[in-house]
Amino acid sequence: MAETPQRVTISNRKARHEYFIIEALEAGIVLTGTEVKSLRQGNANLQDSYAELRSGEVWLEGMHISPYEQGNINNHDPRRKRKLLLQRKQIRKLIGGMKEKGLTLIPLSVYFKGPFAKVELALARGKKSYDKREAIAKRDAERDIARAKRSRP
Repeated sequence: MAETPQRVTISNRKARHEYFIIEALEAGIVLTGTEVKSLRQGNANLQDSYAELRSGEVWLEGMHISPYEQGNINNHDPRRKRKLLLQRKQIRKLIGGMKEKGLTLIPLSVYFKGPFAKVELALARGKKSYDKREAIAKRDAERDIARAKRSRP
């Protein structure tokens, strides 16, 4: 019997706390062999990473993929820039969104879809500190309401 492939997901947990997500899309990512093996083991970090548009292409910067343990001297650089694979129409849409002041491209998660590594990329606007406090207060209030409903007979 064949095993179902494991779906490894690395997520940027702080992204939804620090940004308003306007639009999310899926992009392929260009990786080397040792990066894929390390990513399948879950050895990656998306914190402080972002995507950048350069000469009609989208590049992911700041993503850390740990070197593969069984790799040799040809192991990859952990923080190298990685090209993202998007359709031309999607890139044009991102360029239009990036022209709007205060918007940035951030990765939300990295996962495997079949044999291919994918990045969930989001067009986002940064939250101010009062927005973050408001979101925390709202989440706490909803949690208290849910707790009160469960305890009531």
